[in-house]
Formats: sequence, structure tokens, C-alpha cells
Amino acid sequence: MPQSNGPRTGRRDDSFRKIALNRKMQRLPTPRSIMKTPSDTVLKPSTGITVSRLTSSNPPETRMDQVATEEPLEIRIEGKSLAVLMRTPGSDRELAAGFLCSEGLVSSPDAIRDITRCAPDSGEPSPDAIHVHLDPEVRFDWDRVQRHTFASSSCGLCGKATIESVRQTFPPIHSHLAVSRSVLNSLPAHLRRNQATFEQTGGLHAAGLFDSNGALRALFEDVGRHNAVDKLIGSLFLRRELPLGDAILLLSGRVSFEVMQKALSAGIPLVAAISAPTSLAIAFAEASGQTLVGFLRDDRMNVYTRPERIR
Repeated sequence: MPQSNGPRTGRRDDSFRKIALNRKMQRLPTPRSIMKTPSDTVLKPSTGITVSRLTSSNPPETRMDQVATEEPLEIRIEGKSLAVLMRTPGSDRELAAGFLCSEGLVSSPDAIRDITRCAPDSGEPSPDAIHVHLDPEVRFDWDRVQRHTFASSSCGLCGKATIESVRQTFPPIHSHLAVSRSVLNSLPAHLRRNQATFEQTGGLHAAGLFDSNGALRALFEDVGRHNAVDKLIGSLFLRRELPLGDAILLLSGRVSFEVMQKALSAGIPLVAAISAPTSLAIAFAEASGQTLVGFLRDDRMNVYTRPERIR
């Protein structure tokens, strides 16, 4: 009996990402065609479209609306393709740096000499490709990229093996951070007030970094929650402000293992989310010495690991 072609599940097909990238780019440049340009001047985080608004009783209404922009970004290391990320344009330099840091591919901002836009033969900088220039003394471990097993809820690895593989790169956290319940309860409203693009589109995740008194230190938005976290980490990595042993990371959605791994790479001891964590995220937080809070809303919260940091 022939098998049916059911819906695809799991990780997005890499070929789809390559097709999306090729639609936006001409021939990929050689290292000699690199041009330094500002990172956030080419594409906008929201896109205007025409929609038909329907209700149960009124006639259709045609109007303009804003939706979150989603575009591919290729990260290249010394002229060689490393990854293609589907992201919301903006803070692309920070995204690239955060990706390299949180995946354990670079350990210091000194390893990065510059981050620039790629330019095809036309000479115009591409909005969809960014080039990371490493210090000449740095030897990038491409074998590590091939062995790389962090990420994705569909990678097929057992939870214990996955956690151990990450802990070989990032040590557990030992932090004396203490946060009051009232401060934590105040953070979701603070995050929401500062989500400028979400206010326009209703379609972006946010990652906000707060201190123990509830002051906002940084906030980034993206269609991918992991991208929002990488942008945040990358901004602090480039400013040499890691590790963040006294900080709180707040997410607008759920918490996955991948996000907890990224938080660990930045030394963040407390991760809170407005929605739920996954089972592997909880196991990872416990093993890594991180406090994990979920369902932070309406003056209540669930504390899954290390509750002693919350008073």
C-alpha cells in the first residue's frame, strides 16, 4: 500500500532555507568583495501589506497592515558559509556574534576582528549575508561545526547526552543572585511596554535582560525566540559585558533547551518566561545551576529549579 505524503515534522529543511536565500541574493561573494556597511540600514523589521478584514456581520474591508519581516541571513566565516538563519532584520551584527558565542564557536570578542556586509559583484551590500572576519591568530574549528549537536527539539539525541555535550563547553553557574517576587512579577509589563515592533505587528518574540532591581538593560525582538536571545547575547558579548552573573533573562514565550543553553553561555543565572518550559529545559537548568521560572503572569509564577534565588 503506498505511503501517504503527510505533513513534514521536525527541523526545517535546509534546502528551503537555501531556496529562500537564493531568491534574495546573486552569486555569493569572495572575500575580496567584502564591503563594510552599517548593519541595520537595508531591511526593516516590519513590512506593509494589504489585507482584507472580515467580520461576522460587516462587509469586507481592505486596509494596510504591518507584519513581521522574515528574511534569511547567511553567516560567513572567512568566505565560507557557516549557517543560514531565518530572522527579523535588524541587529544582524549582534545576531551573528551571539550565534557564534552561544554555540561555543568563539569564546572571546577578541577573536572577531570585524563583522561586515557581503557585497556581490554589483558592489551593493547584501541585506541577506554577513561576513565575520576573525583575528588572524584564531583558527576556526570547522570540525566542531560538523560535530555540533546543540539545538533543536527534533535532533533525536537523548536528553542526558545533550546536556553533557553542552556542559563540556559551558560550566555550571554559581551565582548569589537574589530577586524578590515583586520584582519578577513586574517584569512582563515592563517587557511588553518596550516591544516596539510587536506593537505594530503582534508577531515577534522578545528577550529582555533585567537587573535584580527590575531595571531593563537590553531588549531585542525577532520572529525566532532563539534569534532574539542571540541578538541580546551578541550585543553584550561585543561590549565585553559577559558573563552576566547578576542578570535576569525574560522571554515573551516558552522556554526550550536551546534557549537555556544560550543563557548558560552568557552566564545568566535566572531565566523567566511568560509561557511554559519544556522538560529538557527544566533538566538542563537543574544540571547547570540555573533558576527557571515559567508562567510568569498575573502576579504568579511556577519555579521549576533553584528556587532559593527568589525571596
